[in-house]
Amino acid sequence: MTEVRTLDRVVIRFAGDSGDGMQLTGDRFTADSAVFGNDISTLPNFPAEIRAPAGTLPGVSSFQLHFANYDIMTPGDRPDVLVAMNPAALKANIADVPRGGLIIADTADFTTRNLAKVGYAANPLTDDSLADYQLHALDLTGMTVAAVKEFGLSRKDASRAKNMFALGLLSWLYHRPTEGTLSFLTTKFANKPAIRDANVTAFKTGYAFGETTEVFAVSYEVAPAPMPSGRYRQINGNLALALGLVAAARKADLPMFLGSYPITPASDILHELSKHKRFGITTFQAEDEIAGVGAALGASFAGHIGVTTTSGPGMALKAETIGLGVMTELPLVVIDVQRAGPSTGMPTKTEQADLLQVMFGRNGESPVPVLAPSTPADCFDTAIEAVRIAIKYRTPVIVLSDGYIANGAEPWQVPDVSAIPPIDPGFATEPNATDAAGQPLFLPYLRDEETLARPWAIPGATGLQHRIGGIEKAKDTGAVSYDPANHDEMVRTRQAKIDGIVRDIPDVEVDDPTGPDGSRARTLVLGWGSTYGPIAAAVRRVRNTGRQVAQAHLRHLNPFPANLGEVLRDYDRVIVPEMNLGQLALLLRGKYLVDVHSYSRVRGLPISLSELARDLELEIDALPEPAPFEGAFA
Repeated sequence: MTEVRTLDRVVIRFAGDSGDGMQLTGDRFTADSAVFGNDISTLPNFPAEIRAPAGTLPGVSSFQLHFANYDIMTPGDRPDVLVAMNPAALKANIADVPRGGLIIADTADFTTRNLAKVGYAANPLTDDSLADYQLHALDLTGMTVAAVKEFGLSRKDASRAKNMFALGLLSWLYHRPTEGTLSFLTTKFANKPAIRDANVTAFKTGYAFGETTEVFAVSYEVAPAPMPSGRYRQINGNLALALGLVAAARKADLPMFLGSYPITPASDILHELSKHKRFGITTFQAEDEIAGVGAALGASFAGHIGVTTTSGPGMALKAETIGLGVMTELPLVVIDVQRAGPSTGMPTKTEQADLLQVMFGRNGESPVPVLAPSTPADCFDTAIEAVRIAIKYRTPVIVLSDGYIANGAEPWQVPDVSAIPPIDPGFATEPNATDAAGQPLFLPYLRDEETLARPWAIPGATGLQHRIGGIEKAKDTGAVSYDPANHDEMVRTRQAKIDGIVRDIPDVEVDDPTGPDGSRARTLVLGWGSTYGPIAAAVRRVRNTGRQVAQAHLRHLNPFPANLGEVLRDYDRVIVPEMNLGQLALLLRGKYLVDVHSYSRVRGLPISLSELARDLELEIDALPEPAPFEGAFA
């Protein structure tokens, strides 16, 4: 009888060719783990090519899942289990597997030709080079083909179900529920009975193989994680952004228009929003990035919530129209799902390198608010906040997500929508001034005294005719103006409007528990965006060694929270981990004159929590003792 061991956490990585269904396999295992009640965090990793060269290292697609019986922050640095469907998958990932880790390899593709293609001189499954691992070399493809033979598929089509065989085996090995996957397969292939039955059979056969074989002496259980009561679902960042936009549109009681051009890794937002026409969402797949943002800004002029989505290269193309949005002072939400650059860069790999672009990448003085969600679930709230700020302050707002957040998944407690405050569009409905003769007059740039926002008037409204365009506006009237003093005043006013958003931004909160002797940390780790998970996990690990370290995280990057300068000056050392070469660190040094230390990683992967924890320990240990106080009290 197989021994059952209880574990706190497991990291599994499925890897194979981009056509082997590794993303689907990982997604199904994730969904089943979420239903079981584990906390989850995922990291899909796939080639940029639609069908990358089979059997090559660049063509490897992988999906990593971390599931646990406690709250986790990252998809894990190193997989405890690697499922490798071919030699390329093994070679591309073996360096990440710790000694003693479990490797399940499909022997079918370990042919002389495929081994040579990736530089193996001998078969690693038989030459003892993997002796330090728990290796299970199984003919997953052969067993799958035999299991589905009755359905009359070609060998090629039959072998495509090998990912479901592997999923069934891993579901047995880690005691995952199976009902969800069986229902999914039945629905997905409802119109293809032979494919449906083959995949269902492969999945069940893989599970039965685990139950009956003597290959595995141990199976494992990971108990559910304690979570607040409520209704949960698995969600990734792109889906959360889309749902947040829908919720914001309903809370504003306005139609929403998405003008977008497909681009990795942002396209799924367009795909998701196209499903929600019943909520007043219109989606327009434009011919290019410029057309997408132009249409979105036009929709804002017409009284809709204009939204556009893109990644770094598209932001460069949208810059002129975003500047037009700054000049016309219209609400516009721009979502930048960052990826590795420059130029085309690595389209399916993550990075945080667009911060300076979105801050300054427009001509003239054209300030815009910038927000960054920290997790997939946080994307929902950030999208609502972006719409709220855009409407209240009549300005484009940029949301900086990234590929890690966009594709990664975690449990999300479905919110009570009735608890989300409404958003008041505050449309102008009547003239706001009188002319010299005492006749009603509408001044499109007569500003609200508190927010400095101008009125938002739907074109065609009686008595609210006004002039709009990209040439500098005269104060109040909006007429074309080349007057130097007026330009100076308008530039400063637009900047003051964005600076004033700080009134709506909560102070940055610092997590800095006092030590047993009442002492506080001398080192602060400050992050933004998707570095939240690695930072939180690394700080937790450092504190477990008895060292003191503080942590804070920014959602608002422009303007910064009002107390940020005070917080930075309260610590001897401030360390800012980023997936760039120090862009936030540069902004903080310039604004607050604080000696911020940059911790940069630009590998197309999330920051390693293990590396960060080790380096934080070294930094903390290297801090000089504080100088004794030499003054005297009166």
